[in-house]
Amino acid sequence: MITFEAMQQLNFPNYTFRVKNSENKPLIFDDIRKKFVRLTPEEWVRQHTVTHLLKAYNYPLSLVNVEKELKINSLSKRYDIVIFKPDGSIKLIVECKAPKIKINQDTFDQIARYNLALKADYLMVTNGLNHYYCQMDYEAKKYIFLKDFPAYTL
Repeated sequence: MITFEAMQQLNFPNYTFRVKNSENKPLIFDDIRKKFVRLTPEEWVRQHTVTHLLKAYNYPLSLVNVEKELKINSLSKRYDIVIFKPDGSIKLIVECKAPKIKINQDTFDQIARYNLALKADYLMVTNGLNHYYCQMDYEAKKYIFLKDFPAYTL
């Protein structure tokens, strides 16, 4: 059975997802990876965030990447969501947490470490309930909190 915890109502519009159970494990279809993946509370947030970026912000599916490994000081890490610009540089990095995880300074430190390698224009941190948006100011070496970030434009 698909558990209530994973299917909790989030602070996003209501989206429809393909879900199923396999060997008593809930799965959700990931349009980016083109396969069913384990439906955990964090994956529930990730799938809502990806769908929101595609539908509300009009980012093309072809520019979205999820769950890829990156190296930071020889350590292997995995980012949740990256949106590329058409030139291959990175527009946005998103760090997703399960709804029960509080967003705190450690979360921002984590995405900032990822951004040392990725050099995105914007950062987003979400647990599905609270969303935080930042624009990078590389000259001042800081991020600026925003109410939102820009929709896709060429």
